[in-house]
This record gives sequence, structure tokens and C-alpha cells, in this order.
Amino acid sequence: MDETKSFAQMLDESYSTPKRFSVGEKVEAVIVKISPEWIFLDLGAKSEGYVDRKEFVDENDNLTVKEGDTITAYFISSRHSEKLFTTKLLARKSVDEFLINAYENQIPLEATVEKEIKGGFSIRISASATGFCPYSQMDIKRIGDAATLVGKKLDFIVIEYGENGRKIVLSRRPLLEVIEQEKVKVLKETLQKGMTVQGVVKSVLDFGAFVDIGGVQALLPVSEMSWGRVEDPKSLYAPGTTIEAIIINLDWENEHITLSFKDTLPDPWNEVITRYREGGVYKGKVSRLTDFGAFITLESGVDGLLHISKLAKGKKIKHARDVLTSGTDLDVKIEKIDRDNKRISLDLAGNGDDSKGDENAEDYHGYLPKAPKTMGTFGDLLKKSGKKR
Repeated sequence: MDETKSFAQMLDESYSTPKRFSVGEKVEAVIVKISPEWIFLDLGAKSEGYVDRKEFVDENDNLTVKEGDTITAYFISSRHSEKLFTTKLLARKSVDEFLINAYENQIPLEATVEKEIKGGFSIRISASATGFCPYSQMDIKRIGDAATLVGKKLDFIVIEYGENGRKIVLSRRPLLEVIEQEKVKVLKETLQKGMTVQGVVKSVLDFGAFVDIGGVQALLPVSEMSWGRVEDPKSLYAPGTTIEAIIINLDWENEHITLSFKDTLPDPWNEVITRYREGGVYKGKVSRLTDFGAFITLESGVDGLLHISKLAKGKKIKHARDVLTSGTDLDVKIEKIDRDNKRISLDLAGNGDDSKGDENAEDYHGYLPKAPKTMGTFGDLLKKSGKKR
């Protein structure tokens, strides 16, 4: 007796008539008992059903359910008031009897991928029944190596049944789509902006990497891969790589999830004031050349601007590349550090103080858009906003 039920519930059930089920009818039922051969289900109205225990063991013969679990099952038959259910039709002799019911009621069918044939796969349902599964119905994603599926036992839905069983078309897509929907439902309830998640890189493109985070794909933009400039995302990530990242945007309506890996790392600008001082001379590397100057990387994620007027030395030059080459190491002197806006003004280490009075040494801010306090590093400033007047 279920001690959690009230007296009123038990009284109501004592007067209830056991429900009649149609073949293929779907039910949600609670497991009330597990025996060495059968799983017993509470169907309500003092009615009980049972399922073959073999349907709930994994490849290592371990039971995958417990008493109290709720499962989805399909009615097959009734004998001597005993109602037999299945969670999926098994590839055995009796499966032939259920093919029409499987088709009409969309009961999952367990079958073996026999071989790859033109347009898809030959599926062995039983000793006497073979079906066909097109490539497009084998998975919701593009199939990589088809050979890895051959020999596997998988669950299918019968989507076409004709010619007295000589034409059977199967599909895994409806089952996989339900699984994906359940995953998304769970993720919607658990994922939050600012949360650290683990994912697997699926593909890497010039603008970023797509990462699977438990069943949904998120984008890791190239700008969020590192505090420093990333020239080639493929040098950092490869498909199959497992990473941890922080969710910085979560838009379920438009199915956009954006990740940041750099936010899992310390911001190098937090140490700029302690590591660098105005007037100090430091080694840097020329990282980007423009017509208003050169960006010099002092360390990953920390760039300074060497204005073109500091390079001219009294000569007329139109572009920083006229005197510098990308990748060159250079000794520079820090003129000013603007921590709030993440900007550093530089001069060549060999230039004298007179260069400060050069009438051409205009403030580089006039060449760049005004940045908010949340702007990125100088490595993110890719275009100047105006022409030198």
C-alpha cells in the first residue's frame, strides 16, 4: 500500500473501473516495483502494467531506472487482466506483429544499422524485416563518418509503411528532436548570464568558434578569446577541444548565446599601474600600422599608441609603415597612462623632450572615436574616425 495516499484517494480508487487501453496508446506511469524480469507500473484506478526489465538495462547490464521513477510507455496487449507495455519495440521475432502499430502510433522501434546503401542506410528490424533510413533522417546534424553507425542498435520511428511490409522507411529525427528540446528546456532553467560553463568546440571560423554547451551551440567571438589580439583563431582552438568560458549574452528568443574565454583570465590592465610608469622605457612589438600611428604591444592585452608625429622626425610621412614594419621589436617611452579608458601614449625611446612641443604632435584622440569606459584595448581600435585636418 502506498502510505502517501490519503484515505479519500484510496476510497475513490476502490470504486474506479480499470481503464481500457488502445494498442499503441502512450502513458506516463510511475514504477512501483522491479523484479528480476519485469518492471511494474502504476496505471491508476487499481490498475497495473508491466514492461520487460531488459528495456531498462545498459550495455553493461546495469539497471537505468529505480522505483518511483516516471517513464513513458506504449500499450501493446492485455492478457488475463495483465497489461503489457513497451518503451520501444525490440528487434526480436514478435516485432513483425507490431510494425503496423509502430507506424500508426509512432512507437519507437529498436533496430540495427546493417549497412550503408545509396541514399542512406539499410536497417535490420528483425530476421524477416528490413527498413530504409535516408541520410537526412539518421541525425539532426550532418553525419560525419557513416561507417561508425554500421552495426549499432538505435531507436527509430516508422514514417512510411506499405506494400505489406516490403516498404518500410525509418527515421531517428523525431526522437532526437524531442531529446534536444528536453535539453534546451533544462538549459533554459539552469543557464544564467555570468555563469561559467564547460563546452566542446565544434567548429572554428575566422570570426570565432562554435561551442556545444550541453546540447545547444554558443558563439565564442574572436574578440573574446584573449585579452590580446588574436590573428588566427585556429591556432588557439580545434574541434573537439574542451573549454571553460563565461556566458556574456543569453538570448533564447533569437537563439544567441555568446561566450567569453578572456573573462576567465585576469584583465592585464588591472596591473598596468604597478607594472608600468610614465617616463619609463620598455620593449614592445609593433602590432598594427595605420596612417595616424603605430600600435605597440607591451604585453598580451596591453597596447599603446605611438603617434605618427613621433615617427616623422621633421619629415612628411603619410603612413606609419613608411618607417616601421609589423612584428618589429621597439624601445618605447610611456608618456601618459589613461587607466580608465585603457590607453597609453608612447614616444620613441630615443626622442628628446623637444618632441613634446612639436606642433604636429597632435593628441591621437582626435583620430579615434570617443570611447566609453567599457571599451576594449587599443588592439580593438581598427579604424580611425576622421581625417587629419
